Amino acid sequence: MDWPHDPDGEAGSEGMRKFGHAIIAKKIDEEEDFPLSREEFVAEYGDDPIRIDYERVVPLREVFENVEGEEFDDFVEFHKALGRAMRSAGYWFYEGPEAFA
Repeated sequence: MDWPHDPDGEAGSEGMRKFGHAIIAKKIDEEEDFPLSREEFVAEYGDDPIRIDYERVVPLREVFENVEGEEFDDFVEFHKALGRAMRSAGYWFYEGPEAFA
């Protein structure tokens, strides 16, 4: 797919390789964007590349196919809905520190 910007470049991950949830969270201004409309957010950022892991990049709209809710009142509510969606779709690769001990 031709991405609107390099997923690992300045616009995609601030010049460093960041993944999934962190990339999406950076697109939100906690002070100005809430309540946040899911539909408007996807309309604005839907084609943006989201690096899921070291091998896979998907468009933001694909991640949001699994996000439940039409509007989010605050950042915490948004984060929780996004986390649930990413886990249910297999986009969450972090297993916790106990997996590495």
